[in-house]
Formats: sequence, C-alpha cells, structure tokens
Amino acid sequence: MTNNKISVIMLTYNRETLIGRAIKSILNQTLLDFEFIIIDNGSSDRSGIIADEYALIDSRIHVIHRKCGNIGSGRNVGLDVANGEYISFIDDDDYAEPDFLEFLYNLVCENHAEISICGAMDKAFDKKLLMSAEEALIELMRRKYYNMAFPTKLFTRELKKTIRFPENDKFDDISQMYRLLASAKSVAYHGLPKYTFYRHEGNNSAWTVNHSLLTKETLDEYLCAYRERTKWLSKYFPSSSAAWCYFEWSFMISMVEKIDRYRLTDCAGLQTAMLQELSRHSYEFLNGGYIQEFEKEWLKQYVEY
Repeated sequence: MTNNKISVIMLTYNRETLIGRAIKSILNQTLLDFEFIIIDNGSSDRSGIIADEYALIDSRIHVIHRKCGNIGSGRNVGLDVANGEYISFIDDDDYAEPDFLEFLYNLVCENHAEISICGAMDKAFDKKLLMSAEEALIELMRRKYYNMAFPTKLFTRELKKTIRFPENDKFDDISQMYRLLASAKSVAYHGLPKYTFYRHEGNNSAWTVNHSLLTKETLDEYLCAYRERTKWLSKYFPSSSAAWCYFEWSFMISMVEKIDRYRLTDCAGLQTAMLQELSRHSYEFLNGGYIQEFEKEWLKQYVEY
C-alpha cells in the first residue's frame, strides 16, 4: 500500500442498521486520497459482512475481522496498519459531512498545526482558534467548543506514535485525548459543523445525554480517569495545576447534583466519597478563580465546609 493523505479508522460492533450510513459518509468525501480502515470487532450481526461488501466496490476500504475486544484494543489494530500522513476516526453510529476530511486537512496544513478540530452538529461555532497544547487542554476541559471524543479531530502521522489506547478500559477517550493534545506543539480549531454524533441508548456515552442511565461502574471509571488526568497534567503543566484541579471538582459537583436529582441510589456511596473530597478542597474550589455561579450554589446546597 502507498501512503495516503489520511487514514480513517472505524471500529464496528453490531451496528448493521447504522454502519452503512457511516461508510457512505466517508466514501462521499470531497478529499479522495484516503484509506478507510474498518475493524470488525467480533460482530454477531451483519456489520462485518456489510463492511466487506463495501470493500468489494471501493479499494480504499480495508476490513479487518477480529475477536471481540474493547474499543481501545480495536482502535490499536487500526493504528498498527495505518499508513496515512494523518489519522482520523469515525464511530460506526455517526456520520460525517462530505467535506469533513478536506476541511480538517486544510485546517491543519494552513495553520502548520499537528492537530485540527472541527465542530459537530451539537457543538457548532463559527470561531477559529490556534492554540498551544496548554490552551487546547483548557478548552478541552471546558467542553464548550469540543469534547474528548476522537472523531472531529485530525492528527499528524508523527503524533500517531503517541496514540496508544488502553486495552482494558471502556471509556478510552477520557484517558487518552488529553495526553495526545499535550504532545502537540499547536492545535487549530474551526468550529463549523462537519460531523454528527448520533446519540442513542446503545451508545457508550448515552449517559452524558440521559443522566438517568449513569451507573456506579461508569461513574467510578470516570472518577478514576479524572483523578489520573489531574495528577498527570499537574506534573506536565504545573503552572495550570489550579485549572486541572478545578475541572475534576467541577465534574464531581455536577455528578453529586445529578445523583440527587435522578435519585441514583446505586451511586450513593460514590456520592458520599465525592462530597468528602469536595469538602476537603472547598476553599480552593471556591477561590481558585474558575468556579461558576451555579457550582457555588450546588456547593452551598450539598457540601459542608
């Protein structure tokens, strides 16, 4: 295989009713020089068969069938064979606009950046930013313009070496995206919507839209990942350690409020632990310069300090 401008990687598992839309959205791209690596993650429905059928009609598609594993291990398989100058990801239940790849490619090249980020239909802004790694991380944590998800982003081939997904975790985006942004010299953002995240109850992140779906196991994994993120970033960018701590506490107080509002009794033990942590750090949380007014109200309502 010769080098392509972009390697698009998609993991699929039991999405026979949705995968065709995702594949067609990539095949209809205005930028033609790409390879499309589809990893069938042990599907028991027709997802892998559908991918093979598309591969027969378009040589840019390469399908890899494997036994079922987690998302991270499947994405690593795609990274191992990718040969593009840049790497992009799409999820099998989402879809991209026809100029998705061209937009991201032009954005990264015109700004001499190592990562480019576009908007999505649920996070669309006609705003441009050229950021350092530290600035891009602050915006990532704020979640106003873009989120942790790997789709909507394009990475240089050199950064590919730093991308390695954990093979035991369920939510690999939250444990890897900040590390990847931290390794970039510059990040270019233009928030025009070029991608659609399709939210449904079978989606791994469905609970972020419907909080009543939050489970103790999911919350515990998020809390562990955020604790590790705070420690890692505080060492990597110590001048912004107050910000990294704030974003962890912000997540905690938000979860405390949602557990109460949705009466998620399964998460009561974690709620108690978060309240204790917030009580210990209430002064820093209140006086660090980042806290929002609604967070102050939640702190007064739930936390003893």
